[in-house]
Amino acid sequence: MSIPVESTRRVEHVDEADFADKVLESDVPVLVDFYADWCMPCRMLGPVLDELARETTGVKIVKVNVDESPRLAAKYGVSSIPFLVVFKEGRPVARHLGLANKSALRTLLSR
Repeated sequence: MSIPVESTRRVEHVDEADFADKVLESDVPVLVDFYADWCMPCRMLGPVLDELARETTGVKIVKVNVDESPRLAAKYGVSSIPFLVVFKEGRPVARHLGLANKSALRTLLSR
């Protein structure tokens, strides 16, 4: 009998200091969740992102706290949260505002 091993891939937290290194210079697509701790829809999205990170290979999932990194939020036009942006080769290629299920997030990542 084999026991399934859960992947250790996790959602990373990034800020203005490491955004370029972890997102813009990434060699794989990156899904960025712009969020805030006080935002209830953001909290609801958290477990979905965690699950997606464990189940998906070839992509990176990161979170940016808009209260702690307001310049990043402004740079990418974040006016409401949760706001998801997919970056490929350092460029934003897809965006989604609000809650999303895993299927919608997979579709977003495939763009």
